[in-house]
Amino acid sequence: MRRLTAWIGGVAAGVVAYRFWHRRPQAAAEPSLEPTTEEQDDRADELRAKLAESRVEDERSPAEPDEPSEAVDERRQRVHEEGRAALDEMKPDESA
Repeated sequence: MRRLTAWIGGVAAGVVAYRFWHRRPQAAAEPSLEPTTEEQDDRADELRAKLAESRVEDERSPAEPDEPSEAVDERRQRVHEEGRAALDEMKPDESA
């Protein structure tokens, strides 16, 4: 019973301490960490310019190569054959 009372008291003290520290008003002398609207606009413009540049670069280089792509069934068959060959190499010799 004493342990339960101690746990409940500890939890209550923790809650009170948490509320005390987070309830204190911030000092007015602290500088504001938020940028001004002019700084926000400048940074937003820079980011928009970077985005536009990256999009232009993406358009220049296609995502897929110019090589003819294999049909899905052919590629699947090739991958399965490679997998079977790898499994055959891993199997121990049964001749021993």
